[in-house]
Amino acid sequence: MDKIRLGKTNLMVTRSGFGALPIQRLPKEEAAALLYKAYENGINFFDTANAYTDSEEKIGMALSGVRDKVYIATKTGSSTPDLFWKHLELSLTRMKTDHVDIYQFHNPAQVPSDEMANCMLRAKEQGMIRHIGVTAHRLDVAIAEARTGLYETIQFPLSALSTEKELDFVRMCREMDIGVIAMKALAGGLLTSAAPSMAYLRPFDNLVPIWGMQRVSELEEVLALEKEPPVLDAAMMERIEKDRKDLAGDFCRGCGYCKPCPAGIQIDLCARMPQLLRRAPIAHYVSDEFAKEMHKIENCLHCGACMKRCPYQLNTPALLEAALKDYDLFRAGKVH
Repeated sequence: MDKIRLGKTNLMVTRSGFGALPIQRLPKEEAAALLYKAYENGINFFDTANAYTDSEEKIGMALSGVRDKVYIATKTGSSTPDLFWKHLELSLTRMKTDHVDIYQFHNPAQVPSDEMANCMLRAKEQGMIRHIGVTAHRLDVAIAEARTGLYETIQFPLSALSTEKELDFVRMCREMDIGVIAMKALAGGLLTSAAPSMAYLRPFDNLVPIWGMQRVSELEEVLALEKEPPVLDAAMMERIEKDRKDLAGDFCRGCGYCKPCPAGIQIDLCARMPQLLRRAPIAHYVSDEFAKEMHKIENCLHCGACMKRCPYQLNTPALLEAALKDYDLFRAGKVH
């Protein structure tokens, strides 16, 4: 499988990585088998997070025996040094390893403080991590993080729906020798095929998409595309433009900048519910208790505050109404 140099990390990672958020849904043995199948077929880059329930544990179960042949990235949502070290130790234990190849701050609302940056530097000096990364959902925050000079990788939502401004960010990172990890390459589940995003993002030689996978069929699709990478020709651009017209306005990235809601709606969670129901552990989401949370959408004041805060100019109230309709149909077994 083709590889790229992931910026100043100098890690040679496969052009497609494995996003390990969806494997939370799988039994441990099934998840481990899927992860190992990805490794056997050439994928050498796996991304997870401390917050993804048992995802790290499943990675340890599947890949500890081939640890020296794969690169693993994980994340911490910590905002204090004490929690930083607790998260790191827990991640190492879960994954049965003595180091993390890329350790990332998990979607901080703003550029992490010097205190937290120093934790990363100390962990790197001690050999517990090898490279320092960060994830962001908001473009201005990602740009500010890149300009600190600390981060060797930045993870950001990128897909065939991405704007030219977002691609300019990838170009800026290339000039700064920062590796870019593309999350949500299927636009959070809105795109039904990996081909358009693979073709659209392939020209960037400092970028690796991490395809969120929970089924063998999803892995096989990515592997087949890697054997014959799709080309960004006129027909593919026509397909992408159609997807943009149909879907771009509906893509909530879950960044949370829309909150707080005066009606108490968990906007960033509820707006993404159609995707979560199909790609995340669903037991909590389909419970009677959570149904009450979803039906808070009916109390929307239409005050417009969420729309003003959204960095992607989404029509959030319309997204929420559509999400609630889909949610009720899903719980009733009328859609899947």
